[in-house]
Amino acid sequence: MSDLHKQKTVSETDQHAVWSEILARYVVDSADGINRFDYAALREHTDDRAKLKAYIDALSSQAISTLPDAERFAAYANLYNALTIQLIVEHEPVSSITKIRPGLFSIGPWKKELIEVEGETLSLDEIEHEKLRKGFGDPRVHYAVNCASLGCPNLKKTAWEAETLDADLDAAAREYINHPRGVTIRSDGRLQVSTIYRWFREDFGGNEDGVIAHLLAYAEPDLAEKIRANPDIADHKYDWSINSPDA
Repeated sequence: MSDLHKQKTVSETDQHAVWSEILARYVVDSADGINRFDYAALREHTDDRAKLKAYIDALSSQAISTLPDAERFAAYANLYNALTIQLIVEHEPVSSITKIRPGLFSIGPWKKELIEVEGETLSLDEIEHEKLRKGFGDPRVHYAVNCASLGCPNLKKTAWEAETLDADLDAAAREYINHPRGVTIRSDGRLQVSTIYRWFREDFGGNEDGVIAHLLAYAEPDLAEKIRANPDIADHKYDWSINSPDA
């Protein structure tokens, strides 16, 4: 998606301003480099909860499919993240998003239909897999959507915007890959990487070599040197604990 059309409508920045305000207010920096979201605080602020709902309603009322590519990507990524925040707040306190089970046999809320866009009722899964992954074929999708978990790439502290999308996605990829939850060098020199690279291996070249190539594209020099010295993925890890300040 490096050649995404950067055109944006006059109203795009204004459109996502409320979402940026909410993120700036409730995303908390942490010493371990993992952004947290203060779901409990948002739950207590009814005005901000109303703003979040109004933002989601306004975004979903648009003809998103007609937007230029970068705007469309930003709209769906922001919608996914806003809906996830809304879900967690509605169920707060919760130790993990996987504990939200709309159906008897469901684990997590991802298949639950949540929103209607252009007459189509969508779940989180459909936004991520159909609108974003299939719609763009860009592995950086996985750094754009946040599943409210410590193992996930950081929730960005501002809304995704078309004008800066490519640079911001690259920055998010670098941040994650160079953090231990993205890549860790084991004592034997082999790699432990996020389970994201196993779950969605097809998005990263379809095999271990493709995953390694992707990691090297964003790894800082020291990490890249260690990966090249022993490009062998030995293990995968992911932490589903909720990304709240108390986790």
